[in-house]
Amino acid sequence: MPYTSEEGGRLNNFAQEPKVYQAEPPTEGQKRNYIILGVAATALVGGLIFVAFSVSNVS
Repeated sequence: MPYTSEEGGRLNNFAQEPKVYQAEPPTEGQKRNYIILGVAATALVGGLIFVAFSVSNVS
C-alpha cells in the first residue's frame, strides 16, 4: 500500500488504482445475444402487463 507522510507525521493510505484498458466493441455473437435478450425481456414485460390488465378487469 502506498503511504504518504503529511506535516506532523500523519500517514495517508491511498487505494491502488486498477489497470486502465480500452473497451473493445462487441462481437457479432454478442450483438446477436443482446438482441435475443432484449426481445425476450420485452416479451416478458409485455406478458406481465397483459396478465395484470386481464386480471384487473375480471369483475
